[in-house]
Amino acid sequence: MKKRISITALLLSMTIVLNSCGVMFGGSKYQGTIIAKDHPNAEIYANGKKLGNGQATALFPRDKELTVEIKEPGCETKTQTFAKAFRTGNFILSVVSWGLLGLAVDLGTGASYKPDHKHNPAIQKVTDKEYTFTVDAPACNK
Repeated sequence: MKKRISITALLLSMTIVLNSCGVMFGGSKYQGTIIAKDHPNAEIYANGKKLGNGQATALFPRDKELTVEIKEPGCETKTQTFAKAFRTGNFILSVVSWGLLGLAVDLGTGASYKPDHKHNPAIQKVTDKEYTFTVDAPACNK
């Protein structure tokens, strides 16, 4: 019984100590909703993987850019890349509260990044863990 309590206490303390602000308040992935503006039947691909038609939601890693392709018969394929940005406030909180260990965890897990919604109006921040990406309609031959 004593050994079980010790193991539980050790695991609980490791969970607390080996986390950081970025991991706790944002995670290493975010939920992204991609909308093909004015094209409800267009196929949506994110980083080469088909997600759905018209609008699609999936989890994406924070430490990578998001490349979206919109394909529809009779229309040009529209490709748009959404850049990532460094989470400066998160970085400062991680260093102050968790030191170098927190910094290493945030950088290692990718939690130090977010979609660059401040410099791209096509990205809307819903929460720290949810973003909406709007891709303008591709040119079509009609």
